[in-house]
Amino acid sequence: MSDDLSILAIETSCDETAAAVVRNGREVLSNVIYTQIALHTEYGGVVPEIASRKHVEKINPVVRQALADAKMELKDVDAIAVTYGPGLVGPLLVGVNCAKAIAWAAGKPLVGVHHISGHISANYIEHPDLEPPYMCLVVSGGHTHLVEVTGYGEYRIIARTRDDAAGEAFDKVARAIGLGYPGGPKIDKTAREGDAHAIDFPKGKVRDSEYDFSFSGLKSAVLNHLNSCKMQGIEVNTADIAASFQRSVVEVLCERSMEVFDNSDMDKFALAGGVASNTALRNALADALAARGAKLYVPSPVYCTDNAAMIGAAAYYEYTAGVRHGYDLNAVPNLSL
Repeated sequence: MSDDLSILAIETSCDETAAAVVRNGREVLSNVIYTQIALHTEYGGVVPEIASRKHVEKINPVVRQALADAKMELKDVDAIAVTYGPGLVGPLLVGVNCAKAIAWAAGKPLVGVHHISGHISANYIEHPDLEPPYMCLVVSGGHTHLVEVTGYGEYRIIARTRDDAAGEAFDKVARAIGLGYPGGPKIDKTAREGDAHAIDFPKGKVRDSEYDFSFSGLKSAVLNHLNSCKMQGIEVNTADIAASFQRSVVEVLCERSMEVFDNSDMDKFALAGGVASNTALRNALADALAARGAKLYVPSPVYCTDNAAMIGAAAYYEYTAGVRHGYDLNAVPNLSL
């Protein structure tokens, strides 16, 4: 009998319908993602009701494709894993109910996974040498956390955003300057054509916390700049605004992360979440860590945005630690880490 452990994982926390088969937490046998970006672009952001309906339509074909790509049948997998929070409640419910139905029908154990734990665990897929403890910056549309990973599935939050997440700020600023949705990749691309020092946007600081993040003030500063230009009849340089805004976000994330890293006994640093795809952030952190004789661990872009392979990676360590969930597992949209 093989000691290998294969997990069928499902992810539907926002606007990606995803399923994957992951072996031993690190080997991806399949990773299928149906993205709804084109569907929501018309509205400038994700519409939860539309996302939920599309998940219902796509979840079974995506799961079947993941099994087919892995050259497996349901009887061949050892467990079923699913994101149960945080996220949009409608989309989460589609994934959770699908996973429960599959687990019951196939007689397989069910493992619920925290979405952020999944993002962190995405680093295990391509970095076989990465093991806890290490520091991880999680940057996405809904979260900006600086986390001490003390063990597999064990986390201590060092800092977090007090208002907008970095990814949310990217989306809002992109919409304001006419780039549309999704904002992250569009600002990343446009910023390469602009002057990052053209406008000195503020870097948010939280008065009662030296490490926590705040991006609402930066977002407001961009909007104020746009309004000022309009009132004075000044032509707006979109690329300069994108580059200057991005510089402010990247500097805050990098500087705050290195302050925490320097004051810890960690020697490894990882990056995770959708904004981990941002080239300026990757380069800034890689340079800062190289200057300290440390290495940046970061997933490939396909594992930064929402996907099920990262859920399968996280689920492996939950499963081997004895975690099992019953059929009363429910979606928890505000699930804390």
